[in-house]
Amino acid sequence: MARLHGSQDMEGKSYSQLKETIVMVFFNLIIADDDDICSLYTMRKYSGIPLVKEEKEDRMKLMTIEMPKVDLHKPLEDMNEQEKMIYYFLNCHKGMDDSKIKMMIESDEVIQMLEKRVETISDDRWKKIIEDFQKLHENEERIERQLELEEAQKAKEEAKKALQEANKQVEEANKQTELETKRADVAEKQIQDMILRLSSTMDVKAMAILLNMSVDEIKKYI
Repeated sequence: MARLHGSQDMEGKSYSQLKETIVMVFFNLIIADDDDICSLYTMRKYSGIPLVKEEKEDRMKLMTIEMPKVDLHKPLEDMNEQEKMIYYFLNCHKGMDDSKIKMMIESDEVIQMLEKRVETISDDRWKKIIEDFQKLHENEERIERQLELEEAQKAKEEAKKALQEANKQVEEANKQTELETKRADVAEKQIQDMILRLSSTMDVKAMAILLNMSVDEIKKYI
């Protein structure tokens, strides 16, 4: 911005005669919670004091363009002036090969004026500008995909740990069941041995009274 500003021939002229310099910055993210596609910023000190006494005399400005708010695929007739201008800046290097650019050049005086200025910029420079913008977009998409993959991997690992913990609890429950079954089998065998020993000296009814069991339960072991 300073280089553009300082390139003007201002010898013997006042600051107010400087032509306005606006640097356009294309953002591939939303930076303001409003519907404004383009926002214009002026130079101010941290305390809020403007760069010049009269704000209307401020000749250096920064314009931000928030690309997620722009639908570049809509028909030209449905675009507003801001959207047309943004589309032009991003695709003017295609020239008449782009149908929308061709229509704008043929019908819009402002675009015609810009087209004459753009013609002074080499194709290689435009390609570099577009490539840099595309690389920025691709890098952001790659970072987003990487974060999504990391989140998915994290969720997968947590699910795996949860499954392992559940399997561990099932194994412990099975071991406990087996232990209880063995204890029940041992107790059953002890009762059976006791009944068999008593059967040599006592009848079934007497054993039932002694062991607090029914006659049928006693007969099951004999």
